[in-house]
Amino acid sequence: MGNLKLTLGCWDYDRVAALIDGRVRPNGIDLTFLNMIVEETFFRMLRNREFDVSEMSMSSYVVSLFKPEKPFVAIPVFPSRFFRHSCIYVNADSGIESPKDLIGKRIGTPEYQMTAPVWIRGILSDHYDVPVDSVTYVTGGEEAPNRDEKLKLDLPPNIKVERIGPTQTLAQMLVTGEIDALHTARKPSTFDGVKVKRLFPDFVPVEQAYWRETGIFPIMHVIAIRREAYEENRWIAMNLFQAFREAQKLCYEGLKETAALKGMLPWFNAHVEETLAQMGEDFWPYGVEKNRKTLETFLRYHHESGLSPRVLGVEEMFAPETLEEFVI
Repeated sequence: MGNLKLTLGCWDYDRVAALIDGRVRPNGIDLTFLNMIVEETFFRMLRNREFDVSEMSMSSYVVSLFKPEKPFVAIPVFPSRFFRHSCIYVNADSGIESPKDLIGKRIGTPEYQMTAPVWIRGILSDHYDVPVDSVTYVTGGEEAPNRDEKLKLDLPPNIKVERIGPTQTLAQMLVTGEIDALHTARKPSTFDGVKVKRLFPDFVPVEQAYWRETGIFPIMHVIAIRREAYEENRWIAMNLFQAFREAQKLCYEGLKETAALKGMLPWFNAHVEETLAQMGEDFWPYGVEKNRKTLETFLRYHHESGLSPRVLGVEEMFAPETLEEFVI
C-alpha cells in the first residue's frame, strides 16, 4: 500500500521550505504543496474546503469550532506570527495622537473576525484602556471593493460593525477621513507617513517592550486539516506535526549560517543575533505548552471581541494526538 496523498495550501515561508523542496517528507504521506497568498488559501479552504490541509487564520479556525459540524482539526504549528502594534494606521487629521484617542472613532478593518484585528483590539483593551466596544468598526475591502467576512458572524449588540459601500475601499476612506483609523494585516497603499501614519511610528521598541512584559509573540495562523481527512486517518495529525517541526528546525539552522547571507537583508545576521539575544533559541515555538499563554490570551481576546460564545480551552483547539509527545 502506497503513501497517502494529501494537498497542502500554504504560503512559501522559509519555515516550510523543506516541505516544498522535499528535504522533509511526512512519514507515510505524499504532500502536494500548493503555494498561495494567505487570503486565497483562507477563502478557498473556509468557503469550499478545497484542500486536505491548509494554513488558516487562527480566528477563523476558532469561529469554525463553534459550528455544528466543526469542519477542521488543527495541529499546533504556527506558520505566521506577527507583532501588530505596527498595523494600526490613523488619518493625520483625525486627532488621534495616543491609543485612548481611538475611543469613539470609526475604525476600518477588512474583516471583523480577522486574526490581526483580534490581537490589536485585545492589546488596545488590555494595555491601553481602549475597550473593544468603545469604537465603531467599518468592514470591507482594503484595496478592492466588496470584501465579505469569510464566515457568518453572530456578534453581541454592544459590538458596532458597519459595512462600507459597494465601490468604497478602506485604504481610500482612511486618506479622505471617512474612517479615522485602520486595523489591518497589510500596510494600506495610501500610507505615506504624513496624511496616513502609524499610531506607533517607532513601533519596534514598543513591540519589544510588549514582548518583555508579556512573553507573547502573537500567533496569526494555524495548520488545519479537513475533519473528514483527519477522521479517516488520525495518524496524519502527528506525522504532519513532526514534519513541520523538522522543516522549521532546518530553517532555524539556516538562520545561524554566517558564511553567507541566507536572507537578502544586508544586516540579516545582526537581526538574527539580536532576536536570539532577546527571545531565545526557540523564538518561534510550535507545540501547545510553549504557546499556552499566547493561546489563552488570544482565546480570551476572541471571546471579548464577541466572536466566540465562551472562552475556548487550549486543548479544544488541537488534535488530541498532538497534545503530548513521545519521549524515549
